[in-house]
Amino acid sequence: MPILDARHDLAHPVEGDTAWSESYYFNAYDPGSDTGFFTRVGIRPNEGTMDVGMSLWLPGGELGEYRSVKEQREMVDTELEVGAVRYQMLEALRSWRITMDGEVQARPCGPGEAATRPVPVTLDVRFDALTPAVGTDGQPHGPKSAEAAAAAGTVGKGHLEQAGRWTGSLTVDGSPHEWAGAHGNRDRSWGPRRWGGPRMWRWFSINIGEDLHFGGIRLGTDAGDLHRGWVWDGTRAVSVAEWRVRTELEDDGVTHRVVHLDVVDKSGRTFPLRGDVLRVANIGQAGGTMVNEGLARWTVEDADGPTRTGYGICEYLHQLDAGGRPVVPVE
Repeated sequence: MPILDARHDLAHPVEGDTAWSESYYFNAYDPGSDTGFFTRVGIRPNEGTMDVGMSLWLPGGELGEYRSVKEQREMVDTELEVGAVRYQMLEALRSWRITMDGEVQARPCGPGEAATRPVPVTLDVRFDALTPAVGTDGQPHGPKSAEAAAAAGTVGKGHLEQAGRWTGSLTVDGSPHEWAGAHGNRDRSWGPRRWGGPRMWRWFSINIGEDLHFGGIRLGTDAGDLHRGWVWDGTRAVSVAEWRVRTELEDDGVTHRVVHLDVVDKSGRTFPLRGDVLRVANIGQAGGTMVNEGLARWTVEDADGPTRTGYGICEYLHQLDAGGRPVVPVE
């Protein structure tokens, strides 16, 4: 698994594809306060926009959402500010600060439409990396598999991921929540991004304490499923060979409830994980594409020790048929 250097935390040269994008993504969860977030800023200079989405896991089970967009035709990288949200690089590939002072629209997590209510929030948190940045620089390094070639034009060609520790606080409607045991992952992608391209995906971002972290994707293409990702075991990063997924669904046949996941890495190890989904947020359904963001409590059985527990994301993207069913059956 390639380790990328600090220059990849700065802006990359813009290419001519109209869908070219450079995006920054962070997630976090603090089990002590039952709060966290996932957030993304995307710069699309060929379209002349920069947009932000901030989704907050609020105490009590709600999701708070905020969206904003502004005109942006030049690349920026160390400070990105859109509306009430600001990302600030403190040290490339080591530390970032994210702040927000504004109002979110809160709604219950789960399927179906629900009324929203405005909730004032103040966020001031810092990400400090626990792993190096792993990924691909987007440059040709020999022949690609058919699956990788099919994916390159839809979800970006350059990508990095990194696990870290979060400190700081989230204040919700005047009540502060200090983060003492929060972890999460971040990623960056650059290249063409077309959300409707993949047939499906299962994306994972999992943190088990300070020293065991997983990240990556099983992505459906017309050429077959592409398995990409990494395992950090406290000393080294190893590429994922296969994400073996088995899903227990809710009665609607599309919302994941329990995820049984065997992560097979390229050194031959298998990590058996179980993800009990705490909340699922439908964060996008347009043009037949549904994205269900699951917050899960993950357990892993260590052959040489006790069962360990952590938290993270299991995101399922579905392309739906005319009847609202996944085109690719959920495994």
